[in-house]
Amino acid sequence: MKQRVITAIVALIIFIPIIILGHIWVDIAAMLLGIVAISEILIMKKRILVSTESILAYLGVSVLILPDTWTAILPGRVEQMFVFFLFVLMLLLLTVLSKNLFSFDDAGVIALGMLYIGMGFHYFVAARADSLTVLLYALFIVWCTDSGAYIFGRMFGKHKLAPRISPNKTWEGSVYGSIAATIICTAFVYFYPIAGYSITKMFFITIFLSIAGQFGDLIESALKRYYGVKDSGKILPGHGGILDRFDSLLFVLPMLHLVGII
Repeated sequence: MKQRVITAIVALIIFIPIIILGHIWVDIAAMLLGIVAISEILIMKKRILVSTESILAYLGVSVLILPDTWTAILPGRVEQMFVFFLFVLMLLLLTVLSKNLFSFDDAGVIALGMLYIGMGFHYFVAARADSLTVLLYALFIVWCTDSGAYIFGRMFGKHKLAPRISPNKTWEGSVYGSIAATIICTAFVYFYPIAGYSITKMFFITIFLSIAGQFGDLIESALKRYYGVKDSGKILPGHGGILDRFDSLLFVLPMLHLVGII
């Protein structure tokens, strides 16, 4: 517990100034986080981190994370997603050049990982570019849902939510976590409104995003369960890896785009 607290304090000391400053600081931080996150998937796949496929993965995920303002310099017929697709094609080409040491399955997992992580952190950048309020709103949804689910799950949890994927999660924790997030985050947007969205609309959006965040958590748990690992990485002592900390947010942020906030 002491290690978890120390790691959390150090992470917040670094993280909070970055999101307050915004702009290029958030852009660079998001790309670094994305590269570490895709490296965690590569490690689970038992791929060498300094290899052709790994370098393609780092470049591909970075291209997706880049804000629209950075990619505006691309020629008219070359779009951001097209550049990403070129990296996917290079991964597929590697299945031929590697003489079966790198398979179609390997390429598929890495491409899906790049898309999942890259788009998630792309909308992290987009949320901060919109406003600090929007990014804090997304972060509070995740933090309040996770904290509420943990606290109330320990107090009232009896019915397992997904025992084969995440044995400690309960339906009671899930429901109370979403209730806690909805109350706290709706209050947040009441005092710090998001332009164009009424408090009633934000109430229902918050419920939706809280549930989406829990699905993100469960999906990352399923990924770890499949590869037989407890944590996605070890970069955050006591907390695991970047995917462990950002799994819910990687789902919440694209859903923020879906509902039109970013």
